[in-house]
Amino acid sequence: MANFTFKRALGTVAATAALAVTPLALGTGTANAASGNWDAVAQCESSGNWAINTGNGYHGGLQFAPSTWNAYGGQQYAPTADQATREQQIAIAENVLDGQGRGAWPVCGQYL
Repeated sequence: MANFTFKRALGTVAATAALAVTPLALGTGTANAASGNWDAVAQCESSGNWAINTGNGYHGGLQFAPSTWNAYGGQQYAPTADQATREQQIAIAENVLDGQGRGAWPVCGQYL
């Protein structure tokens, strides 16, 4: 009986410690994501061409769909991402990253 109580108490302590550490780990991950290497993402997405428009429905160095560009405020800079500067595309990409996470760039998000 004492062994069971000890194991139960140990499990409770471990679970509590894990819950206390989780927000710290999540907070750190988010901060690192925002300081990601957008040039590497652009290299992966568009060979680093920030003005690319190949007609595939995605625009700019980070390959924004028009709906994503508009939804995250891109219209304040240009009608489509390929017409915006690198810095403007990154500003919108930070908004997308906050809203959708790295999964918005399924392959190239690994650089964030």
